[in-house]
This record gives sequence, C-alpha cells and structure tokens, in this order.
Amino acid sequence: MSDKLGNMRRTHTCCELGVENVGTEVVLMGWVQRRRDHGGVIFIDLRDKNGLTQIVFNPEVSPNVHAKAHVIRSEYVIGIRGNVKRRLEGMTNPKLKTGEIEVFATELKILNAAETPPFIIEDHVDVSENIRLKFRHIDLRRPLLQKNIITRHKAAALIRQHLDDLGFIDIETPMLTRSTPEGARDYLVPSRVNSGMFYALPQSPQIFKQLLMISGFDRYYQIVKCFRDEDLRADRQPEFTQIDMEMSFVGEDDVMEITENMMVSLFRDVMEKNLQTPFPRLSYEDAVDRFGLDKPDIRFALELIDISDIVENAGFKVFSNAVKKGGIVKAINAKGCTDFTRKEIDDLTDFVTVYRAKGLAWIKVREDSWQSPIAKFFTDDEKQALEKRIDMQPGDLVFFVADQSKITNEALGQLRNFLGKKLGLIQEDSFSFVWVTRFPLLEFDENEGRNQALHHPFTAPLEEDYGLLEDDPLSVRSRAYDLVLNGSEIGGGSIRIHQRELQERVFGALGMDREAYEEKFGFLLSALDSGAPPHGGIALGFDRLTMILCGQPSIRDVIAFPKTQKAACLLTNAPAGAGKTQLDELSLRIKKS
Repeated sequence: MSDKLGNMRRTHTCCELGVENVGTEVVLMGWVQRRRDHGGVIFIDLRDKNGLTQIVFNPEVSPNVHAKAHVIRSEYVIGIRGNVKRRLEGMTNPKLKTGEIEVFATELKILNAAETPPFIIEDHVDVSENIRLKFRHIDLRRPLLQKNIITRHKAAALIRQHLDDLGFIDIETPMLTRSTPEGARDYLVPSRVNSGMFYALPQSPQIFKQLLMISGFDRYYQIVKCFRDEDLRADRQPEFTQIDMEMSFVGEDDVMEITENMMVSLFRDVMEKNLQTPFPRLSYEDAVDRFGLDKPDIRFALELIDISDIVENAGFKVFSNAVKKGGIVKAINAKGCTDFTRKEIDDLTDFVTVYRAKGLAWIKVREDSWQSPIAKFFTDDEKQALEKRIDMQPGDLVFFVADQSKITNEALGQLRNFLGKKLGLIQEDSFSFVWVTRFPLLEFDENEGRNQALHHPFTAPLEEDYGLLEDDPLSVRSRAYDLVLNGSEIGGGSIRIHQRELQERVFGALGMDREAYEEKFGFLLSALDSGAPPHGGIALGFDRLTMILCGQPSIRDVIAFPKTQKAACLLTNAPAGAGKTQLDELSLRIKKS
C-alpha cells in the first residue's frame, strides 16, 4: 500500500499556505486528520505539528489521483503534490490559519497505511489517561500536546540563552553517583564491576555544583534530569527535570535578582505576560502564620487569623485545651457564605481531616445572633473580641481549627486554597510570584526520631543563629529561599555552607557523629578545606514551570513520555523483570514474596 517518496519533496508545512500562494504548485506531507466524501469530491484535512491544510481530490482535476484517494483513512501518512486555490466565497474557515485556501491534488503517494487509532486525535477526546499513556506515540499527535512540547522547547532555549548571556557555563554532572542519607529515597543501580556495590541516580546535582564553585567556575547551570523514588501525584514524576544554577561570591539578593530576571524574560517571550519585579518576599514564619502553608497562593486574601489568646480560657474545651497543650486556634472568614448547607460544611470537615485535623468548628453570622453548635460556649466579651478580630459581619461563615501549630496551619491553609477556588476568588489568568525566606534549618522527623535538614544539610544557617546549633537546633533559621508561583513551589535554593567548621556543626545538629559524616561526606569536607568561596544557588522545577506556562493541571501533559502514578511506563511496559544471567552478573537474587 505504501509508495516510495521518489521525486516528491516537501515544499511547505501544513500551516504555511495563504492567499499569497494561490496559483503555485506545492508538495505537502503529513497525517490524515479526517476524510470527507462530498458527492464524488473527496476532502481531507492534512495535519503535521504545525497545523492543517485542506486537500481536495477532484475527479475533474485528476481522475487517477481521485480514484486512489478512496482508500485513504484517518492517520494514513501521505504526500501530495497540488495547486493552491482560493476557497469559494462562504467556504473559508476563519479558525484555521490556512482557512482561505485549499490544495487541489494532482499527485498522491501513500507513504504508510494506518490501523484505526484507539482514540480520535483531538484535544478534548474523552479517553482514560492510561489508554493515552499506553499509546503515547499517538496521544502526542494531538495539537495540544504538541503545543505543550514545543512550548517546553522554547522555554528551555530561552533559559539557556538568558543564562549564557550572563556568563553561566553549562556543565554536565554524573548520573551515577553515591547514595546519601538525606532527602527522598534514592534509585539504586547495582554495579557489575564492583560486585555488591551500588550507584545512586542523583536526586539533584547539589554536591557536584558546589564542587564546581570550589573549582573556580563561578557560574554554573544545567537543565538536568533528577530522580527520586517517592510517591507520585499530578506534579511529581520519578524522573524530573530542573533548571540547576550555582554562583560564587553571592548573597540571597543576587540569586533572587538573577532568577527574577529570568522569569521576566520567560513569561514575556513565551506567555506575552509582563511581570513586575522585585517579587514580594515573605519569611517562612509570616507565610505559615498568614496563609497556613510555606507555598502560599497570594492571588487572593482569606488569610488565617490566630484567636488563641481570646479562647485560651473559653468554655469550649476543644479550643481552650488545645491552647493549654501548646497548640493554637485559628480561623478563616468566608465572607457572605452563610448559604452553605450542612452537607457542604460536613464535606469541608472531611476535607480538613485529610490533613490530620480532628474536626472543623464553624459559625454562621446572622443579623442578630450566631448560628453554631459552639456559640453557647462563649461569653459576651469573648464574642465581641472574636467579632472584632475576625471581622465577623452578618452573612459570614467562619471556620475554626484547634490543634498543634503544624496541623492547624496546614489544615486551614489547604481549606483556604480549596475555598479560594470554590468561591471564585482566584483570577486564573494571573501569575503571582512570591519568595519565601528564612526557613527553619532543621525539622524533627517523628518516624526517624531525629532531626533532618528541611532543605539539605549543606544549607547555611543565619549567622545570628549560629549559637543555637548545639543548644536549640530546631530554632535555627536558614539562608534558604523558595520561589512560589500561584501556590506551587517552582524552585528552591540557599546560600551554602563554605567552611568546614560550620558544616561539621550542622552535621552534629543532624545527629551525625564524626565517623558517619567523614565516611559519607569526607570528600566534600576536604574540598571545603581547599579554599571554598562563598556560594549559593537555586534549582527550579522545569516540568512544573512548563505545566504552569501551558496552563495544564498535570506535569504529565508537558513531558513527552511520562510515568504513571505507580512509576510505570505503559508504552514500553517498564519496569520489567531481569533475566537470570543479568541478575547473576550483578550478584543479585530476587526474593520471592
């Protein structure tokens, strides 16, 4: 069924032709989007990644070509030679760039027949994601996905050019490295040459980019693959891409300014959006206090309000006991929402329990009273204080959570985001960046029973907090900063530790003894001893950033060949088992469950 290309050579893509080409002979190649037979004249829409052109097979123009066109079906790959003509009046298609012309075919080559595709090649096709991923090579023919992948390419090219102009050097770092104890779970790679030993795929090039600064390269970047063996969701993949940057002799302001200017260029050239700089900044403490989360969506208000001091002695024991146990009580005021039904409120209660809240108290503010199961527990003075603090007006619906600080803030912060969308408080086409700074250096991991680095163990503490490293390490603040866009963390970085003595103190605060950190990080400590400059950097999630640029809900729609939420590739059926010979060479044995 297929023919050789012969002397046929493509002259144009399927979106180039316009009225200026009328009367010329052209050669087009692509896929058949759809075929229509109108009283003996056959029309097809020919598609490539650039767009569509309507092709006409008219028996009066070429009987042989018209007869051959009868076999063409959807997704056949064809080449045609023909003459460009203006469409008849009233037959133009303003939705198409080529909608004023059509090509009358005088030659047809069927380059490849195609089986009926498992779904229609259209943007809004109703098909499960698993089917789309199993036939990803077909799914990628859809115009939206092709547009997303092209946008990703443009973004990467712009970023490279921007950083090249600033004197950054693109340097590759190893994909096979050693496993480190911090961060997410590593992907391990067994070594055949070194039996019983393992490499790890890098979660980030963190240590290597610091070594490059110690080597004197001054400004480094990569658009690099990273790997984390962690539970997945819409904005996570086991292999992901980040824009990795590191600079010598810089402080926080320098890194932020370079990053902001890169975002300005990117959004201007890709999105035709003008961003205002400098981006606002919030300390970690302020972000959590006001918005509940360390990645706040600042496109809308609905901020959290601490009422712990008002209710610490209240008759409502859920509130007072929480405060007495060292917790907090916070509220958010959903203005004008007293029409929420009890079922809607119960659903919101179920929502916050996902984030470990034990419940959700509420008050509907009526003209002359409070409607709530908890209203009777407050004195008149407490009611007046709450009304003033929360700005409670008739028509408002106020929600409360009482628990330990972390649970209260996260539960109400997530509820705030949910209500922001539900109540239409968010301007969806806006882009609001914010820097979150001065994160805690460490956090206590209840599962591990020890302190862990909130970012990574090479993050520098604030100088004024050095004295707390031994006596109160969980109170130490860091020189870390995250870049948040519309409530999504798209990047994080820090000023790094560049002196051995301080790095050893941080290792100690993490509960590591000298033998442990020398065994795992001795090479880094030795490098610090060799004359390390002050340095810092940032890593930006390129997949997540592209997802936002493309207006997509999932990073799987901006990655050519993504994995499922179970880290599987349905197209290639990876992961797969290994043969006995391979396992023997690696000195591995599969344990049967």
